[in-house]
Amino acid sequence: MGFLVTVAEFGFSLLLIVFFGFLSVVVFEAWRRRLSNVSVETVTTLEDPKSLKPIPCPHITEPAEKYLSLIVPAYNEEQRLPAALEETMDYLQDRASRDKSFSFEVVIVDDGSVDGTKRVAFDFVRKHTVDNIRVIPLGKNQGKGEAIRKGMMHSRGQLLLMLDADGATKVTDLEKLENQILAVAREEYSIRNPASKEMDFRIGDVQVSAFGSRAHLEEKALATRKWYRNFLMKGFHLVVLLAAGPGIRDTQCGFKMFTRAAARKLFTNVHLKRWCFDVELVYLCKRFNIPMVEISVKWSEIPGSKVNMLSIPNMLWELALMSVGYRTGMWKIHQPRDA
Repeated sequence: MGFLVTVAEFGFSLLLIVFFGFLSVVVFEAWRRRLSNVSVETVTTLEDPKSLKPIPCPHITEPAEKYLSLIVPAYNEEQRLPAALEETMDYLQDRASRDKSFSFEVVIVDDGSVDGTKRVAFDFVRKHTVDNIRVIPLGKNQGKGEAIRKGMMHSRGQLLLMLDADGATKVTDLEKLENQILAVAREEYSIRNPASKEMDFRIGDVQVSAFGSRAHLEEKALATRKWYRNFLMKGFHLVVLLAAGPGIRDTQCGFKMFTRAAARKLFTNVHLKRWCFDVELVYLCKRFNIPMVEISVKWSEIPGSKVNMLSIPNMLWELALMSVGYRTGMWKIHQPRDA
């Protein structure tokens, strides 16, 4: 009996050592990343493949020059990117031909690809001009979250949409997010500026975020998806609820739209660079009291997904860093200057 007690005590002590060891590692890593929202690689110019001349790179703190910016993070997307870009450009050009006030840009962020992604992206720049399509090469892989952050920080739109390079969500669904943002923004503007006239309203100046959602497809997805993706989805939803709280059912859909004012606040504060930056966006929206709307979008699973079982520990790790970083005050909330 005494031997069993000794073994139990040893096991309990070992668990405590492992727990506090892990906690110490999380705290140290959160402290190390306390300034990770401050970019060490500042993009000052962009390349025009036609003239081979550098052009000034815009910044989120500057006034908007376009109505809509589409930010496409791309890592080894040589095969899937062309079809998605063709569909996107067809939609944007058709809309621009029907509405002369509509202006746009597509910002492709090459996240250190080792295939022909950069070449494919620049081929589209040559075809559609650098005013309509721009490429930001990151050099080395930094993660989807960082790629999107870089694209957002150097976009020119009043509205900024992030979308995946695989074309899993129909680009036409951006109008659903756009219409909801317009409705919420007008309401917010009229409440905060009751004496102002409608002509003074600028969508980019009101803070609103819209999250594309596949939650309505969950029942069908459970029946058709691979088992490990269902396990990942359910477990992740639970952890997200604990880390960021309720509000958005599908945080991981890669189709999200922000007004320029909202993007300025959110993306100057995002610390996570890879799997869970979406969850941090939800958390920051709540901290800044930025209105969030969740809208169902059409979505189809495209072969070549980079999500696998190894994603689970990576996601849990980043959520642990986020929780510790913000709750201990190591990750500060910054108030960026207005445009």
